[in-house]
Amino acid sequence: MVKEQPIETAEKVPPQEAPKTTSTPSSNSNPSVSALSLASIRAKKELLESQKGIVKVEEKLPTKEFTETEMLTFWFKYAQRLNDKGHMIMESLLRISDPKLEGTRVLYELPNEGSKIDFEKEKAELLGYLRGHLHNHDITIDVQVNESVKSKIAFTAQDKFNRLNEINPNLELLKKTFDLDV
Repeated sequence: MVKEQPIETAEKVPPQEAPKTTSTPSSNSNPSVSALSLASIRAKKELLESQKGIVKVEEKLPTKEFTETEMLTFWFKYAQRLNDKGHMIMESLLRISDPKLEGTRVLYELPNEGSKIDFEKEKAELLGYLRGHLHNHDITIDVQVNESVKSKIAFTAQDKFNRLNEINPNLELLKKTFDLDV
C-alpha cells in the first residue's frame, strides 16, 4: 500500500523577513533580487499594502485676495525672467496680449493654435510662479485662441507710454502733474 504524502507548498515568509530589493548592484549589505523573481513580487505587494495605511493630510494652502494690477505685475516679471534666461519664445507669448482676471481665473487669449500648444507646455511653471508670488493657490489659467488678437508691441515712445498707461492709469496723472513730454 502506498501512502499519500501531502505536497508541500512554499513557506510563507513574514513581512519582516522578506528579501529586500536594491537599486544599486554594488551594494553588498543587501542581496540583489531579480525583478522577475517571486521575492521581488512579494516585496512589491508588501510595499503596496504598507502604503495603503498611509493617510494623506491635506494642507490649507493660502488663498489671499489680489488685484488684476498685481497679477499683471507678476505676469510681466515672469516674462522678464524668461527673457533673462534666454527663453524668448515663451517670453514673447506672455507679451502678446494682456491677461484678464475673473476672480481667481486668468483668461489669456493667443492668436493661433500653435501659440496655445507652446504656451500649454510651459503653463505649469507660470502657474506655480503666480500662485507663489500672489499667495493664492486657487489661481487657474484658461487659454483661448482668438484669431483677431493683435500683438501689442510698442515701437515709439508714445506707444510705450500708452501701453504703460493701460496697465497703470495713474501714469497720466504723473505726466500732467509734472508737465512731462513723451
